[in-house]
Amino acid sequence: MPDHQTIKTNKHLQIFGDLLHNANLWHLNRRSVSKAFAVGLFFAFIPVPFQMVLSAGIAIIVHANLPLSIALVWITNPLTMPAIFYFCYLVGTWIIGAPTGEFTFEASWQWVVDSVSTIGPAFLIGCGALAAIFGLLGYITINSLWRYSVAREWRKRRASRAQQ
Repeated sequence: MPDHQTIKTNKHLQIFGDLLHNANLWHLNRRSVSKAFAVGLFFAFIPVPFQMVLSAGIAIIVHANLPLSIALVWITNPLTMPAIFYFCYLVGTWIIGAPTGEFTFEASWQWVVDSVSTIGPAFLIGCGALAAIFGLLGYITINSLWRYSVAREWRKRRASRAQQ
């Protein structure tokens, strides 16, 4: 991790001011990690450029662990993106009750423009729904696992003290 002086003097990060000096952005604790999973998983399913920047901005605002929030966005990477976004499309068609259409992908701007009107609504609705679901599930799961782990360690300590 960079030291705080390096962060304070970084010209690109000065727009966040003193917000970057919040300890929760850099330390691992239950609240910051749970929020990081919510933010990172949410933006992993949002099909926009600069997902990492958006994730970082929201992580700073909600005091989530910054590196973890950014890293989780990479769940949707060039290898996993086609399968995940196709699943988003299928979920979107299910939500709006539209039939799944046949389409072939072309790496052209014209294909993107044409697809916005045909598969776009189902795709975007599916992305939004899965972003919200996985963000919430990530938060609840990490928070619960962390609490369970701490409670288990306390029980072990209590049992160890009772044996002594």
